[in-house]
Amino acid sequence: MADTNGVMIQYFHWYIPNDGNLWNELRDRAPELAKAGFTAVWIPPAYKATRVSDVGYDTYDLFDLGEFNQRDTVRTKYGTKDQLIAAMQATHQAGLSVYLDTIFNHKNGGDEMEDVEAIPVAADDRNRVLGSPETIKVWTRFTFPGRGDKYSSMKWNWQHFDSVNHNMNKPNDSTIYRFKGKNFESAVSRELGNFDFLMGCDLDVNHPEVQAELKYWGEWVVETLGLDGFRMDAIKHVESNFFPEWIRHVNRHTGRDLFIVGENWTANVEALHQYIVDTEGTMALFDAPLHYNFYAACRAGGHYDMRQILDGTLMQQNPAMAVTIVENHDTQPLQTTESVVEAWFKPLAYALILLRREGYPCVFYADYYGAEYMGKGRDGRTYEITMPSHRWLIDKFLHARQNYAYGDQYDYFDHPDAIGWTRLGDAQHRKAMAVVMSDGPGGTKWMEVGRPHATFVDLTEHIKEPVQTNEHGWGAFSCPGGSVSVWIEQ
Repeated sequence: MADTNGVMIQYFHWYIPNDGNLWNELRDRAPELAKAGFTAVWIPPAYKATRVSDVGYDTYDLFDLGEFNQRDTVRTKYGTKDQLIAAMQATHQAGLSVYLDTIFNHKNGGDEMEDVEAIPVAADDRNRVLGSPETIKVWTRFTFPGRGDKYSSMKWNWQHFDSVNHNMNKPNDSTIYRFKGKNFESAVSRELGNFDFLMGCDLDVNHPEVQAELKYWGEWVVETLGLDGFRMDAIKHVESNFFPEWIRHVNRHTGRDLFIVGENWTANVEALHQYIVDTEGTMALFDAPLHYNFYAACRAGGHYDMRQILDGTLMQQNPAMAVTIVENHDTQPLQTTESVVEAWFKPLAYALILLRREGYPCVFYADYYGAEYMGKGRDGRTYEITMPSHRWLIDKFLHARQNYAYGDQYDYFDHPDAIGWTRLGDAQHRKAMAVVMSDGPGGTKWMEVGRPHATFVDLTEHIKEPVQTNEHGWGAFSCPGGSVSVWIEQ
């Protein structure tokens, strides 16, 4: 699935400044990211959105990587195509893989309107029809006048979509309309009856022209940017049968074995297991249940049962298919699924994803570099947000992951506050490691590291006194209250 002990970084957050500088920043930082221990970078949607300030999820033109004057801008929020190409070259020269954030669910910002017969459906149950078919006026013509036919000659019209949530005959109408003669896709989440429609002009991925264009775009963008994989957005809203077909097509035509991770955002681990089956094991999934365990633990004020921190997670039940996260752009403060893991708990959470053998960990940009921004909350009020940087500790964990997180793993999840585990090393990495954490009072755990009469020091520098193991390779490893200590063999 990824390099041994690989780690990706999500190289953006929702409120990155709209200054067109992210690609330059990534180009300059690529060597230090590789040196720190990252092996891959997940970059944001790199193509033209409806406006230059957009994070990229309001997709307008997949083929415009900041090259054409469209939607009143040449660059995207992150920069121009030339800057993007330079960043890709720098990341690859540093030995980093690159995964592109990709949206196949919808398009937005059409160039022309069309009159279409459509059926209104209920927002809380998309299977429930609200009225008779009516003629609506919709922005479903995508002609890309700034790009013309360069790279692709396909022009989109209403037949390439199955539903929308606007009707220009009724300004400010946000009713969901299903086009007459169209059906919602069936192999999607059953939330709200059928969760095919999410936003904008919803792609009909069963339409042969849509399928062909998305496959061709996959070939084109992999070759244009030298991509190593994709992060697929909002996959529970897209026909799941399409993804294995698309992935195999792009792999075959590019000669690559691309890494794919999908965002099926649900706390229900059974739904994730089923999705892996439905997509024939072709893509890993973000471990949303693990994030919600971290969220619950940090809000329990030291009363969470840490023995259960991995229960009901993909990391625990299918680690080979789990991309493990602490936070992302949707869970950060003021965002749609805001569920912020509190700053005091983030070191514990990052130790859990970076220093165990299960899963492919992903570090969030705002947790690594910190972030300060202004934004509106759900109450309409503006808030000033500060997310502190945890880089100093994350870098320590990355060092430990590179050098010590190998071999057998012994777990000591035997206390409601203090838990720990040890890694015994392997033939190439002979030093051992012990990790102890507590969401409550500080604690000490008697754990086996397989190194008799060895000295261990706390990499986090939380505890200054070293630990000596006994003749059987066991030691008493401690951590402060509400914190984590990482003990490495000298």
